[in-house]
Amino acid sequence: MKIKHLFLVFAVVFSVNKGFSQDKKFKVHTVAFYNFENLFDTINDPDTFDEEYTPANGWTKKNYNKKLDNLSRVLIELGTSESQKNSPVIIGACEIENRRVLEDLVKHPVLINKGYKVVHFDSPDKRGIDVGFLYQEKHFQPTSYINVPLYVYETETTVDKKDKKSKEEEKEVEENVNYDKKTKRIYTRDQLLVTGLLDGEEINVIVNHWPSRSGGEKRSSPYREAAGRLNRKIMDSIIKINPKAKFITMGDLNDGPYNKSVKEGIGAKLKKTELKEPRDVYNPFEQMQKDGHATLFHRDAGDIFDQIMVSQQLIPADNNDYGSFKYWKAGIYNKPFLIQKTGQWKGYPLRNQNGVPGFSDHFPVYIYLVKEVK
Repeated sequence: MKIKHLFLVFAVVFSVNKGFSQDKKFKVHTVAFYNFENLFDTINDPDTFDEEYTPANGWTKKNYNKKLDNLSRVLIELGTSESQKNSPVIIGACEIENRRVLEDLVKHPVLINKGYKVVHFDSPDKRGIDVGFLYQEKHFQPTSYINVPLYVYETETTVDKKDKKSKEEEKEVEENVNYDKKTKRIYTRDQLLVTGLLDGEEINVIVNHWPSRSGGEKRSSPYREAAGRLNRKIMDSIIKINPKAKFITMGDLNDGPYNKSVKEGIGAKLKKTELKEPRDVYNPFEQMQKDGHATLFHRDAGDIFDQIMVSQQLIPADNNDYGSFKYWKAGIYNKPFLIQKTGQWKGYPLRNQNGVPGFSDHFPVYIYLVKEVK
C-alpha cells in the first residue's frame, strides 16, 4: 500500500462548537488505545518466555524506568489540545507482561495525579504478554469485567518444499512459542470486556490483541478471523441483554480495517450511514487507511492495525443528539517525538532498539466522546 502524508499529525482542533450551535457547551472525553511494545519488568518469570527482558540480557532497572518515562509522556499528552487538557479517561493497552507493570506505570510521577486504576487478567500467551485497561476513577467506575479466551488451532497446510517462502513460514509456525505441537493450539491473548459507568452512563469496552501474522498473513488469517467472530459474539451478547447498549471495541488487531476479520468477523462499516441496527459497528479508521495514514509498518508497508470502533448507539442522529455521550472524532497520535529521525528506520515509530528503550513500534489511536452540558 502506498502511504501518503504518512506522518501528518492527525490534528483535532478542539473547537467543539464547530458544526454546532455556538451557545452550546460540551463535555469531552478521550478514549485511547496503545500497544506498549514489550512492557516487561526485570524479573524472570519461570512460567513465561520473558528471558529477553531480564538484567542478564541487558534489560536493567534503568531501562525499565526509561520505558515507563516514555510511555507516561505519551499517555499524559494523548488526545490533548489547548481546549482539551485532560488525558484519556479510558486507555486500552497491550503487550504488557503483568499487572505489576501497569501499576508501576499509573504510579509514575507524570500520571499519578490522574488517578488511573487498572483492570488486568493474565492471558495464556506463552510470552506472557496481556491486554489491560486503565481508567480515571474520577470519571469511570467499572461495574463488571471478564476475560474471554480465544481458542484457535493450527490448520492443516500443504507446504511446497520447493517454495522458499512457504518453508520459511512453516518454520515460523514451528518456532512460535505460542504454538503447542501436541495439541496444535495457538495460544494467544484473551479479549477483555469491561462494563462501567462513564460519568454515570453505562458503556462497554472490549480490549483486543489478536493473533500475530507469524507463519504469513494468509496462513494465520483464520486465527484473526476467529478473533473477529468472538468479538462479534461478545457484542451480540451485550445487545441481547440491552438493545440500547453502547460499546467500543479497540485493539491491535494485526489486521487492517479492510481484512476479513474486521469487515466480516466484526461486520465493521466504513460509513456512519451504513449503520441500520443497534448491533452495527462504525470503524473510523477504515477511511484513514484509505487516505494513506498508518499506525505501524509491517514488512515495510504502512498499515492501520490499531483501531477503535463504536456501536450505533454512540453515533449521533444529528447535531442535536448529544444529550448523552456520542462519538465525535478519531485520530492517530504520531507527534514528531514518536518518530525515528535517522538511520534505516527513519520515519518509522521510535521503538525499542539495541537494548535502548523507545516508545513503541505502533502509534496510539484515540477517539473523542462528547456530551452537551445543559
